[in-house]
Amino acid sequence: MKSKLKIGILINDNMIPAWSYKMIKQINDSYYAEITLLVKNSDYNVKKSFFKKIVYFFFTNFNILLYRLYNKLDKFFYVPKPDAFESKNIFEILNNVKIIEVIPKKTKFRDIIKKDDIKQLRNENIDIFIRMGFRILDGEILNVAKYGIWSYHHADNNVNRGSPPGFWEVFLDWKVSGVTLQILSDDLDNGQILYKSFSQTKLKSVGLTKNIFYWKALSFMPNKIKELYELGEINFFKKINQLNNDPNFYSNPLFRTKNIGNIKILGFIFRLVFNFIKSRIFDIFFIEQWILLFKFNQNDSISRTIFRFKKILPPFDRFWADPFVIERKNNYYIFVEEFIYNTNKGHISLIVMDDKGNYSKPVRILEKDYHLSYPFIFEDGKDLYMIPESKENKTIDLYKCIEFPNVWEFNSTLINDIEAVDTTVLYKDEKYWMFTNIAINKGASNLDELYIYSSKTLNSGQWTYHPNNPVISDVRFARSAGKFFKYKNNLYRPSQNNSNRYGYGMNINKVLELNELKYSEETVSKIFPNWNPNIIATHTINSDGKLTVIDGMYKRRRSFYQIIKYLFKF
Repeated sequence: MKSKLKIGILINDNMIPAWSYKMIKQINDSYYAEITLLVKNSDYNVKKSFFKKIVYFFFTNFNILLYRLYNKLDKFFYVPKPDAFESKNIFEILNNVKIIEVIPKKTKFRDIIKKDDIKQLRNENIDIFIRMGFRILDGEILNVAKYGIWSYHHADNNVNRGSPPGFWEVFLDWKVSGVTLQILSDDLDNGQILYKSFSQTKLKSVGLTKNIFYWKALSFMPNKIKELYELGEINFFKKINQLNNDPNFYSNPLFRTKNIGNIKILGFIFRLVFNFIKSRIFDIFFIEQWILLFKFNQNDSISRTIFRFKKILPPFDRFWADPFVIERKNNYYIFVEEFIYNTNKGHISLIVMDDKGNYSKPVRILEKDYHLSYPFIFEDGKDLYMIPESKENKTIDLYKCIEFPNVWEFNSTLINDIEAVDTTVLYKDEKYWMFTNIAINKGASNLDELYIYSSKTLNSGQWTYHPNNPVISDVRFARSAGKFFKYKNNLYRPSQNNSNRYGYGMNINKVLELNELKYSEETVSKIFPNWNPNIIATHTINSDGKLTVIDGMYKRRRSFYQIIKYLFKF
């Protein structure tokens, strides 16, 4: 059995945020690595004199006083659950680990570890240092560990270098927020990229934005250490070098906390308050409601001109979304999520449409005491199956149609104890491939990361975890938007673009490679809600026979009675 990788942690203090506490625990409890050393910055908590505190406040903090006030108000109004930054004591999990305390030499922005300390650290034969403290590190420390210092940059280093994390994305109205894991080099924020991911920016709150991507990012470090252990040094860095083949130029400014300024924060707070009031006024007069849109094509292929689609509007007390369609004898059976606002819960309903576009009222065909949505319908031989989203039940369940189209019965649980959404199955190369979105860490988003499982049989209960999981970690491309389809002998996966908002748009991705070791795709087309000013999102597309159906978030004006009813509730 291979020896575990030896990990060292660079810290400022024994009290660390919850996200990094969980990350360190995962690594230390693993079969592939052990934490053998803590390197503590002894200069971090040195108490300043009263005079120095006053000088520091007026020359450093005064300019960002309103920024600090904003952070407190933000956390008060938008309480993150669970809180990624709750303080935890690292010695609860590393109580027997060797500690070396160092006092770095300080330049204006950088910490340089002294030669005597470097010599002592080399003697520990560390494979990887994980940076959880200190300022910008420079000098010999960068080469002490065999595989360098691995460090998070909680931003996309192509567009945002500097600090504070999460703020500039909200302040500048960027729709996505990146996280970069890199091996540090002497070229600041331009080290060797190990992994990069993108989340949705919560434009109403810096705190919520940070909380989501910090929880998600904690898995990057253990995943990459595990990959290094399993692939070995040569194969691992061959893969990493391919990721870093192209030169990375950066042309944005260096973002700094001191550049935020009280005047900028005043304008920022005014914008947040204005947007809040604007959204409340909008809610009085309008409702945002998922509707269905459809179009028949001349031949049996997916319709691609979206502005020609016709609307199907649900009553005001519910929405219809996630349409899946099956054609039988010139009739089309559209399975949808029907969500009733008063119950705050979805079930699966069926709308029957003829080849002229005439359709029936929806009939409820599958309901549980928990929420159901995304009724993924597929044929397997002569049998018809459904996998509805059942995240609240922590299962991926399979239902079989025993009397078409209305009677479905539970067949089996494919995967248990999992909070998965929008599960989509593809049969290819004599295997079933399950694509599903999961938020592995509580507090992260299920919009961001796509996972693949495979099985030789549908009902085996033995689904193999893909070694490259998550195969996509990007809120703009990960989550499925319907079943796979073929066009001119190529295979395509529709996916959601959840950058601007949930369900904002869709991508059509050509599948380039799918096997037990790799998955890759290329985005060849994008669908945005631009064809009608009242359509503000679209996130599912499916077709069968000559019919294509999508959904859309539709802005509908409330009647006078509905306005009074809405106001009365408040």
